[in-house]
Amino acid sequence: MKKASMILDRDFRIGQIDPRIYGSFIEHLGRAVYGGIYEPDHPTADENGFRRDVIDMVRRLDVPVVRYPGGNFVSGFNWEDSIGPRDQRPARLDLAWFTTETNEVGLHEFVDWCKKANTQPMYAVNLGTRGIDAARNIVEYANHPSGSYWSDLRIRNGAKDPLGIKLWCLGNEMDGPWQMGAKTAYEYGHVANEAAKVMKWVDPTIELVACGSSGSGMPTFGDWEYQMLTECYDNVDYVSLHRYYDNYSNNTPDFLARSMDLDEFIKTVVAICDSVGGKKHSKKKLNLSFDEWNVWYHSKEQDNEVWKQGKWNRALPLLEDIYNFEDALLVGSMLITFLRNADRVKIACLAQLVNVIAPIMTRNGGGVWAQTTYWPMMHASKYGRGEALRPIVNSPAYDCKDYTGVPYLDATATLADDGSVTIFAVNRDLAEGVELSADLRAFGQLKVEEHIVLHHDDMKAINTEANPDNVAPVTLHDGEMDNGKLTIVCPSASWNVIRLVPVK
Repeated sequence: MKKASMILDRDFRIGQIDPRIYGSFIEHLGRAVYGGIYEPDHPTADENGFRRDVIDMVRRLDVPVVRYPGGNFVSGFNWEDSIGPRDQRPARLDLAWFTTETNEVGLHEFVDWCKKANTQPMYAVNLGTRGIDAARNIVEYANHPSGSYWSDLRIRNGAKDPLGIKLWCLGNEMDGPWQMGAKTAYEYGHVANEAAKVMKWVDPTIELVACGSSGSGMPTFGDWEYQMLTECYDNVDYVSLHRYYDNYSNNTPDFLARSMDLDEFIKTVVAICDSVGGKKHSKKKLNLSFDEWNVWYHSKEQDNEVWKQGKWNRALPLLEDIYNFEDALLVGSMLITFLRNADRVKIACLAQLVNVIAPIMTRNGGGVWAQTTYWPMMHASKYGRGEALRPIVNSPAYDCKDYTGVPYLDATATLADDGSVTIFAVNRDLAEGVELSADLRAFGQLKVEEHIVLHHDDMKAINTEANPDNVAPVTLHDGEMDNGKLTIVCPSASWNVIRLVPVK
């Protein structure tokens, strides 16, 4: 059995964890809305058509913020289509996903759903086919109390009080040629700056996210961030990052090492942000919004078949990845990476939440179940609050196709307000357990409260409606504490949550 060590100290802190790193994403895409959160004919539907069984699953994730309404969808979206009487809302062709959007679920409905799901909206404005006028108008509609055209229209539409949307995205992936209204870095930086100005003039309390590169593989990556931030640095609060991983090569060791790429991506964007800040002699520090991240590749061939069978229908079953056990391990390592960068990564949105590359799956008229990736997301959200600690970890490592020196044990830790310590760890070794020795003497007397393990002998194992617990966590009561030192075994190929609480 391999051995790894960890040293933790309460003074070695990365920073306060912003709960919004456990956010998610609902786009008007596929069955995320229609057949996902909303299905008025479903047996569990509430008076507004929202599935109660889905709401219960979302509430268990404790998702603080949900990005909406897109995504690629937003770059061709007229927000005015989504308000007013439902029977008067227009149906539009969605050129992002080749479907028809009925606008049956709109702004007011989504805000109501957020309240039921114990979350907050993160609203994206259209800077593709629209611009600064539409951006300022929707902020006025959503957040201004009364006495103006748009705020009074909101009141007439049934919402006397402001909707109170505090977090806004300035467009989506505007560097991508697939995007409606794609722009150069200068063009986008200029319009983002002007939109940011007027949006904050309407409501100075809002926070704004500028579009970074669509991914680190874009040919303009780096130059895009530098040029666009040169234009809008002073008026925005966050820069977005998007990253998806795949395992087309069916190389599990290499796939599980992809979080190393994620860490490099984060550190590169941080360096560019600080470079622009230095150039401007600014005391302001921009943080990051990793507002799209996940594993995404299982459904792409299926999507092509769906489109071949006919476009322009409502809620086509698109991007319905069926996640396996190894996907859950990588999702766990990605969450660990966000915690290790919690001083700068303040928002992160698992893309997406229901049916579309999602931890939650539904069947129209039927059940709801947790995919394998649901579990690390739930555990991190539930226990990864408070302060992110900076552990010293020594682990044996391996080399693979794209990476060298990959630690078998990928681990970090958090300190909660009640003095409890949680260690999150992924054992990347597919054959052997790793014995972890952790020095926790700086925290006084602790005891092992529980050791949650997600493991399956089959890396390709999945959950289904008929077998929803095929890949599910188990709680162990193992591990030994001796004079402030923990010894515990992380099984082969496993996600581990080790919770230690003060001895009373």
